[in-house]
Amino acid sequence: MEVSESTPSSQSTTVVKHKKGFPVEVFLYISPITILLIVFVFAPLVIILFFSFLKTGLFGEIVYEFSLENFKEMISGGTSQVFLTSFYLGVQTNIACLLLGYPIAYFIARYGGKWKVFLISLIIIPSWVAYLIRLYAFKTIAGTNGLINNFLMDWGIIDEPIQMLYTSGVVMVGLVYTWLPFMILPLHASLEGLEPALLEAATDLGAHPIRRFFRITLPLSRGGLIAGSILVFIPTMGDWLVPALLGGSKVMMIGNLVAHQFTVAGNIPAGSSLAVMLAATLILILYLAIKWGGKEAMENIV
Repeated sequence: MEVSESTPSSQSTTVVKHKKGFPVEVFLYISPITILLIVFVFAPLVIILFFSFLKTGLFGEIVYEFSLENFKEMISGGTSQVFLTSFYLGVQTNIACLLLGYPIAYFIARYGGKWKVFLISLIIIPSWVAYLIRLYAFKTIAGTNGLINNFLMDWGIIDEPIQMLYTSGVVMVGLVYTWLPFMILPLHASLEGLEPALLEAATDLGAHPIRRFFRITLPLSRGGLIAGSILVFIPTMGDWLVPALLGGSKVMMIGNLVAHQFTVAGNIPAGSSLAVMLAATLILILYLAIKWGGKEAMENIV
C-alpha cells in the first residue's frame, strides 16, 4: 500500500497562492464601501471646501478667485455669536439628556428584569415616527392654544396663555425631546455590561451607595457616557429643523444660517465656509471625545 504524502514544496506553494489571493479578496470586500464613502462623503466635502475659498460677485455670481473673505466675516461679523448660541444650546441639551437619560438607563439595566425589552422598545418606537411629524406634534402641544396652556387655564393656574414657542427654552426642550434616546441607548449598553460582583464586593467592604456610584458605576460607564454625548451634541450643533419650527426667527443656530445662505441668500461660498467651520469644529470635538473615551466609547457608538 502506498501512502501519498504532501511534500513541503507543495505545501509552500499552496500557502503562497493563498497569500496572493488574500489582497484581492480584501479589495473585493471593501471596494463597495470605499466607493460609497468617496462618492457620498468625501467628494461633497471636497466640493464644499473648494467653494468656501471663493467669493461672490456684485450680482450674486460665484467669482472663481481664491479668497478668505468669508472666513474673515465669520470671525468679525455676527456669525461668531450664532456659533456661540449653537454651542451653548448643544451643551445645555447634552447636559439635560445626560441628567434624564442616565437614571433611565440605570433603572432599565439594573431593575428592568424581564421588562427590559419592553422598556427599551418604549424608547425606540417613538423614533419610528417621522422627525417632522413629531416636531409638529410638539409644536401643537406647546402652542398658545395647545394642550399645556389649555390644561393650566382650565385648572385656574394661569389667566392667559404662556408664550412658550419661539424662545430658546422651548428650542432646548425640543432638542432634548428629539435626541434623548441617543443618550439612553449607549448608556444602557455600557451599564448592562457592568459586573454585579464589583458592586457586591464594594458593598461588602462598607461602601455606601453614593460612593459605589462615583467609584465604580460612573467610571465603568464612561464609554457609554462619552458615546451618548457624541451622538447628542454633534447632531444638536448642526440641527436646523428644531430651531426653525420651535424658535422661528428669534432663535438662530448655525444650521439655520447655513440653510439660509444656500437657499434664501443664494450665497454658496458663504454657506460653504460656514459648513466647513461647523464640520471642522465637530470633527475636533469628535476627535477629543474619542481620544478621551478610547475604544469603549467607539464600541458604544457602533
